[in-house]
Amino acid sequence: MTTQTTAQQARTATLMDGTALARRISERTAEYAAKITERTGTAPCLATVLVGEDPASVTYVRMKQNRCAKAGITSRHVELPAATTTEELVATLTALSEDPEISGILLQHPVPHHIDERAAFEAIAPGKDVDGVTMHSFAAMGFGLPGFVSCTPGGIMRLLEAYDVDLTGKHAVVVGRSAILGKPAGMLLLEQNATVTYCHSRTVDLPSIVRQADVLVAAVGKAEFIRGEDIKPGAVVLDAGYNEGNVGDVHFESAAARASLITPVPGGVGPMTIAVLLEQTVQAAAAQAGLALADL
Repeated sequence: MTTQTTAQQARTATLMDGTALARRISERTAEYAAKITERTGTAPCLATVLVGEDPASVTYVRMKQNRCAKAGITSRHVELPAATTTEELVATLTALSEDPEISGILLQHPVPHHIDERAAFEAIAPGKDVDGVTMHSFAAMGFGLPGFVSCTPGGIMRLLEAYDVDLTGKHAVVVGRSAILGKPAGMLLLEQNATVTYCHSRTVDLPSIVRQADVLVAAVGKAEFIRGEDIKPGAVVLDAGYNEGNVGDVHFESAAARASLITPVPGGVGPMTIAVLLEQTVQAAAAQAGLALADL
């Protein structure tokens, strides 16, 4: 009997199928995009901005453009050289923010190290921040106010909702503290009445805290950093990591033997990130046209 077969037999967790859920969200988004186009004569438009030629970033942007086309969203791609300055990038994003033909803006990150990424993000108008990266969006998430959520945390919350995970009173542990993933994920979980603990790679005795998690969000960016023996039996595991070799931040086989629900990598959180991005682009287009999606 192979090790793979043994692992499959040992698995108790139900897979949280992000690919299927993302497809359903994208189909609904396409319907709204078509109605907006019919009502206004203009399709929603996502502007993507890429600085440099990082192969992974190029691939991600191309994937997002393809998904836009399938959803009836047009895209405008802006490529800037790696030597672009912060001032030049800010000017580009400001111009896109002021362009009435642009519904939403995505700055592919990370940007080259010499650029002030936060200054670049803040050049995006809040009404076009469909990736949820500005301080305005962060504050809205923190206060539970209307606004655009960071796409990966937003996708995580949609998965939890789709699989009927009641977060009230649950101990949610977020491993990771980035401004566009870990921190907003914790705030969105808190808004749904979870008790949230933030951890990171420097947390002392991290496994002991992970073992307390009813809901675990892994977003630390280290391959198979969290091991199955540290997963609480019956926990819900959402792996937001994507590392070389198509592996997440959680050791999948050992974690799946203890969790009740778990996201695969790939096919879990990743597809949801793009689905939320497209959905928020259409929401932005509707708002800019003075339309309510509920009335379309």
